[in-house]
Amino acid sequence: MRSSARRSGRGRRAATVGAVLAALVGVLATTSSAQAQGEWWEPTNPPAVESEVNVTGAPFTGTTSTGDVRGYIDAHTHMFSDEGFGGHAVCGATFSHAGVADALKDCDGHGVSLLENLTNSAKGAGPLDSHDTTGWPTFPEWPSYSSFTHQQMYYKWVERAWRGGQRVMVNDLVSNTGLCTILGIVAGPNEAPCDDMDAVRREARKTYELQDYVDAQYGGAGKGWFRVVTTPQQARSVIEQGKLAVVLGVEVSEPFGCKQVLGVAQCNKGDIDRGLDELKSLGVSSMFLCHKFDNALCGVRYDAGTTGLIVNVGQFLTTGTWWNPQPCKPGETPDNTVIGGVIPKELSVIPGLPALLPVYPTGPHCNPRGLSDLGEYALKGMMQRNMMVELDHMSAKAADRAFDVMEAGGYPGALSSHSWLAGTSTERLYQLGGFATQYGHSTGEYVADWQATRALRQKYGVGYGFGMDMNGFGGTPAPPADDTEKITYPFTSADGGAVLDRQRTGQRVWDYNVEGVAHYGMVPDWIESLRRKAGSAITDDLMAGAQSYLDTWTASATWAPGLNLARGSTASASSTEWTLLGRLKPSQAVDGSLSTRWASAWGSDSEWLRVDLATPRQVSRVTIDWEDAYASRYRVETSLDGSTWSAGATVTASNGGSDAVRIPTRSARFVRVVSEKRATKYGISIRELGVFS
Repeated sequence: MRSSARRSGRGRRAATVGAVLAALVGVLATTSSAQAQGEWWEPTNPPAVESEVNVTGAPFTGTTSTGDVRGYIDAHTHMFSDEGFGGHAVCGATFSHAGVADALKDCDGHGVSLLENLTNSAKGAGPLDSHDTTGWPTFPEWPSYSSFTHQQMYYKWVERAWRGGQRVMVNDLVSNTGLCTILGIVAGPNEAPCDDMDAVRREARKTYELQDYVDAQYGGAGKGWFRVVTTPQQARSVIEQGKLAVVLGVEVSEPFGCKQVLGVAQCNKGDIDRGLDELKSLGVSSMFLCHKFDNALCGVRYDAGTTGLIVNVGQFLTTGTWWNPQPCKPGETPDNTVIGGVIPKELSVIPGLPALLPVYPTGPHCNPRGLSDLGEYALKGMMQRNMMVELDHMSAKAADRAFDVMEAGGYPGALSSHSWLAGTSTERLYQLGGFATQYGHSTGEYVADWQATRALRQKYGVGYGFGMDMNGFGGTPAPPADDTEKITYPFTSADGGAVLDRQRTGQRVWDYNVEGVAHYGMVPDWIESLRRKAGSAITDDLMAGAQSYLDTWTASATWAPGLNLARGSTASASSTEWTLLGRLKPSQAVDGSLSTRWASAWGSDSEWLRVDLATPRQVSRVTIDWEDAYASRYRVETSLDGSTWSAGATVTASNGGSDAVRIPTRSARFVRVVSEKRATKYGISIRELGVFS
């Protein structure tokens, strides 16, 4: 460990000289700002000493000739991770009222960081090796593209990204109870509680505090460039003004306390309702139902490799259960392959932790946990509150069920923000009206993925974006792999309105060609690298990203559940399974409750359920919530008289769960579902049948 209090006399003298130089840099920056008085994008009351932005030119404003907004979107990043994980994981603050020297100072107790050494593969350090924690003004080792545990989102660096063309940033409020617990043991006492919702509240408060801090530099409330938005209308207005629209999301492992311990849920529906209402009051617009751990709401898509090993340990510490990957069955989408084996000796100090992880079967692995009943309740609660649903990190089984539910309701608010959606589900997302972005990979990989998915985006007419996941322990783009990815300084932003030179903070100057995306201020440099590699087509797609995100958000915000014409109607069936209390009658498939159901007699493939709408109505969509006994092949038919039936649609490969079936819009009084092939040895059983105009 190395802190400023333990430096030698020579180190103190060097730091003093550095501080003097930094002060001179600050004076020059202040003078330059004073010369630019009257330009709305320049602060009128900046701190005396501050990081430079190194961008000249006015930010673009307004809309295109078609009324669309323009600008890049980062749909997944973590501006205040330093407030999460117990306060140990990320060294350095996003801002400080005491100034840059305080925000980006040396980190006491961070010289030997197990998390840093296990994740920073580029450095190649041993688990207990030390690293230089010196920050302002020299920054000898951080921030770096390969270092996950040092602040990369200081607010002036975010300002440079905005000046370079970014117009939307989704700030995901983040924490993880397991990692927090581990760090509290191996890195000293935590500075904050490990409760996920406590971290969400702290990070939300800090986001609004930063907005006020920036406003004060620009002359008062509402005048700064950093604008927290809670509706798509607010976001559009902010973007049209040329400012940065900051959207709040949530990515935690145990939302609302919804963990599972030994497989038993630790929350109930009341906790979920109160939690969702609180998030809405904080201004949160999107959320992950599960993240890293199998919780009470859903199973997760596993992490692979060493990261997966650490996360699996965290799951065990907080839930008492390890991940339970099973070999994937034919046709199933894998959830990444999990490693077992010996737990690193550095973690052996954790009380109650066994020496070995479970021995897992040969991959590819699938998580048998899907979306639980509580998870489905939470998902529908998000829909009722018009919140966008993040599908990344869900197991393939959970994501499939989430799609079923959203498709049944025609809900467009589906997001995949950083390349974690399993399999080929992206088209289902676009069909709903959702929005997807790719992880902020290094230039070559990002361009390859952009090219591979471009035809699908063109099919649905959507723009592109990135999920940089900065401060999220995933890593940022590495330096250019070859000359085709290198950039020349100064360069002009893709919109043509700004000129950017190498970014300088204190005595440190960063060059993308040497250091990749070391911090958030270098995102425009990376975009210039993408342009050099793939031409203006890629930046055109990125500039369309903000509008596509607003399209999804607007559709979600204005969504209302359609009138279910079948609710409470007269229902009949080909047969009914006998029970002593008669609880499986046809009427129980149209009573509005998923806890009741109709079931046919056992043994026949040709069973049907029919509803009478009382009068002819326009019908275009039928939804079916199956019980475990479902029909793998069935028909949806309509009739005006109950005798002559017209074909609506045939489903040939249902996998149960929730089905949403589109039929040609027509007038019908009667609608029925006719089984052609059972999926089980029993009959067929429907929890709820819906009919919609």
